[in-house]
Amino acid sequence: MEDDAPVIYGLEFQIHIIDFDDENNIISKNVLLHQVGEIWHISASPADRGVLATCYNNTSDSKVLTCAAVWRMPKELEPGSHESPDDSSSTAHTLELLCHLDNTAHGSMACVAWEPTGDGKKVISLADNHILLWDLQESSSQAVLASSASLEGKGQLKFTSGRWSPHHNCTQVATANDTAVRGWDTRSMSQIYCIENAHGQLVRDLDFNPNKQYYLASCGDDCKVKFWDTRNVTEPVKTLEEHSHWVWSVRYNHSHDQLVLTGSSDSRVILSNMVSISSEPFGHLVDDDDLSDQEERRPEEKSQEPPQDSVIATYEEHEDSVYAVDWSSADPWLFASLSYDGRLVINRVPRALKYHILL
Repeated sequence: MEDDAPVIYGLEFQIHIIDFDDENNIISKNVLLHQVGEIWHISASPADRGVLATCYNNTSDSKVLTCAAVWRMPKELEPGSHESPDDSSSTAHTLELLCHLDNTAHGSMACVAWEPTGDGKKVISLADNHILLWDLQESSSQAVLASSASLEGKGQLKFTSGRWSPHHNCTQVATANDTAVRGWDTRSMSQIYCIENAHGQLVRDLDFNPNKQYYLASCGDDCKVKFWDTRNVTEPVKTLEEHSHWVWSVRYNHSHDQLVLTGSSDSRVILSNMVSISSEPFGHLVDDDDLSDQEERRPEEKSQEPPQDSVIATYEEHEDSVYAVDWSSADPWLFASLSYDGRLVINRVPRALKYHILL
């Protein structure tokens, strides 16, 4: 969050860019006009700080369709910019439309996910029961549909969320529809795994462990957060049951994957320490092969059992459903949460835990 990593969130017809000055504990805001419709989803390009995608409502012929487009914010508002915008709190700035992700043949867009690494020219969009892979060309002014796949089955199948894995050379995407979680290979657009009843009710969100290539977190309306090893999806590796209502959002810390944030309709944000299934269960980086060779450890090493998973803190500053939580990309100890009533809360990992992890 700091000056080079703002929080971005959408209000009806607006996007607010929030800058957090950590040293002085000051929050400042810039407003971007989004005149094409009410925003339901925002995702920022990992390759270009000034580019973002939105999913928004578009009403035509009395029909409401959720569309998607790629935008560029004004240069002076880009994270890390040294240009000073005019009177930032009162002046509304205009977004530059780069291109539409044409979904007229596929239905309403649920979300857009950017390729985690690379040049920011590949995005996945989920539209009803279609998963669409786009190539952004001509300086992102044109979106070309490269390939697609569809959910097959009975009833009206619709994707609710998706996440692009940073592992496997960015060739895998996870999606959620109803109670199921599926994995897809972007090279062939074929399904590679399916967790048919991942949750007892609707799956709301997904996130990949940034350090363990096969680990995926999911959350849903059954009030649970589940952790999966995608090589064996018959049972979750771990389940959290700390929330009392729908869990809307789950996020791994980018640097220390034992730290997991969740946000729920119970108005709470919970920070958990999932150390037993992290890449640092013994206080240092351990890969999957190391864990499978535990029988070969020396007796003195065997006595060093990993600490127990636990809830680190429960944050109750919100008075309404918490729809989104996320970590700062600039400071691994800083995170933000956003609730239905528009309240944005910025918090820090407790200092004692921070030093316990570092030292």
